[in-house]
Amino acid sequence: MRLNANEYQANEIIKFIRQNTNLTQKEFAEQIEKSAAWQQSNELGRANYYFKDLQKIAKTFDLEIIIKEKDK
Repeated sequence: MRLNANEYQANEIIKFIRQNTNLTQKEFAEQIEKSAAWQQSNELGRANYYFKDLQKIAKTFDLEIIIKEKDK
């Protein structure tokens, strides 16, 4: 899966990844050793995840993180 993250908010990205795994918020959160409340807060944009969380998601679901210079 390839996603241009510059076109989305952080909460949209994490929700998109979860939806594409066909898991509920609770199931997804359990896979990355987080709570369902953590997942829900992130998807609603009430909280922000850290890069280490994104790394855990990428490792768990075999995703590649590509960091490019931010568009100006």
